[in-house]
Amino acid sequence: QLDQIIIHQQVELLEAILGTETSSKYEIKNHLGQRVYFAVEENGCCDRRLCSPLRPFTIRIADSAGREVIRVLRPLRCNSCCFPCFLQRV
Repeated sequence: QLDQIIIHQQVELLEAILGTETSSKYEIKNHLGQRVYFAVEENGCCDRRLCSPLRPFTIRIADSAGREVIRVLRPLRCNSCCFPCFLQRV
């Protein structure tokens, strides 16, 4: 039972040195700092470079045994006042 979660993004050495974005990885911890889940963002390098904050992605969240427990999908959507019906959704 979790009453609080803490999410830490793992910083890739290559990302820090070159300043390029790689697929994000996250540790999800309980209030004691113990890792209970691990999340990985999946998307293409072109998506990260061209669409940065608007990029489409899939995030897979797995438990400590590596079993996927949640999958979050975000399709590519428009973020324009001209197309308000195409705002971001997950």
